[in-house]
Amino acid sequence: MWRYREVLPLPSAIEPVSLGEGGTPLLRMERLGAKLGLDNLYVKDESVNPTQSFKARGMSAAVSMARHLGATKLAVPSAGNAGGAMAAYAARAGMDAFVFMPRDTPKANIIECRELGAHVTLIDGLITDCGAEIGRRKAAEGWFEMSTLKEPYRLEGKKTLGYELAEQTRWELPDVILYPTGGGTGLIGMWKAFDEMQAMGWITSKRPRMFSIQASGCAPIVQAFEANETSAAEFPNAHTLASGLRVPKAIGDFLMLRILRESGGGAIAIDDDKMIEVTRQVGAAEGLFVAPEGAACFAALPLLRDEISATERVVVFNTGSGIKYLDLYSATGDEPPSTVS
Repeated sequence: MWRYREVLPLPSAIEPVSLGEGGTPLLRMERLGAKLGLDNLYVKDESVNPTQSFKARGMSAAVSMARHLGATKLAVPSAGNAGGAMAAYAARAGMDAFVFMPRDTPKANIIECRELGAHVTLIDGLITDCGAEIGRRKAAEGWFEMSTLKEPYRLEGKKTLGYELAEQTRWELPDVILYPTGGGTGLIGMWKAFDEMQAMGWITSKRPRMFSIQASGCAPIVQAFEANETSAAEFPNAHTLASGLRVPKAIGDFLMLRILRESGGGAIAIDDDKMIEVTRQVGAAEGLFVAPEGAACFAALPLLRDEISATERVVVFNTGSGIKYLDLYSATGDEPPSTVS
């Protein structure tokens, strides 16, 4: 992603903290598209990033800037992949990492953070509770908080999703984008990238219709969109096996809702059972073991067929690897578990 460094905040003379993030493939999904009646269905597969998720982009930029500006101890609340990415980039930068995770975070994410040298604290609660704990302690402990949209540079790394997508589509953006939305930094970052590219004359004013995909058990953006609200209330009793979607209150809710409406898109919630079912369908049809969050987007496609024509170019974002969620799937060929809280 650092090939786009002229539009990134790190000064040109400063070496970025990098593990080779970005440059992920945009793959045509011919068999799955045929089943859905979509001639031009693509997936932007972020699972091939370092630490196997799109979080690598944001953390590469954020840790690079944190080190440049003098931070030495970084702290983040995480439901999984953000913690692993911060642990990796902090280690690469020679910085201390403190990761606060809900106790029911997938085991792979917890192990990943610990083996990358992070100090991991498990909290009985949600990612919002983890953030609150950091907020109480960061001043006394000397931590710089790396929470979504509480520092400005994760967004800058995530916006490279938009630059890359535009380049891969020869500077003509797709008609529709489906994006799994927890904190929403990727959605907001892409929209920022589109505005920047238009200002530079690289693309026209045409924008994709943006669809936010959430879990039925944690769908604050869906509820707010359907109620025509400009911000989202905290979602009560949030639960979903897609840990990246278990964000009951996103700080950028008002930005996401504005983007969805400006683009002519929308928001859809998907049941956990359907995510697991569709993971296998995508894998069998296209050879990709997508994360539940990515599977949620594929599961949303049939619900949008009245809004998407057969010839439109549709891009689904798979934000991580199913390998991180092995405890959700059966190894015997039997049906996977139906609910995980």
